[in-house]
Amino acid sequence: MARKFAVYKGLQKPLIFKGFKGKFIYWGLAFLLSGLVFGALTMSLVNMWLGAFVLIGCIVGGLLFTAAKQKGGLHTKSRDSQIFILNHYGRKNTI
Repeated sequence: MARKFAVYKGLQKPLIFKGFKGKFIYWGLAFLLSGLVFGALTMSLVNMWLGAFVLIGCIVGGLLFTAAKQKGGLHTKSRDSQIFILNHYGRKNTI
């Protein structure tokens, strides 16, 4: 006789962390780490205050950009308003 186990119904939903979903978690993490690296390099090579502004600017700007891109959806698709005719060789002709 087969056992029945409870199935978790939320497996098909994207991962959510601090308001970011799916791939945008990695985008936010990348902007955070790149801001830290660029800020540290600017602090060590140019000036401490300029490095602090670069650090804050990269992190805040990147997270705002990520939040704006997230509003477009997880799977953003390009919308073409043109009509394409494909021939046998795969070349596109635009009308």
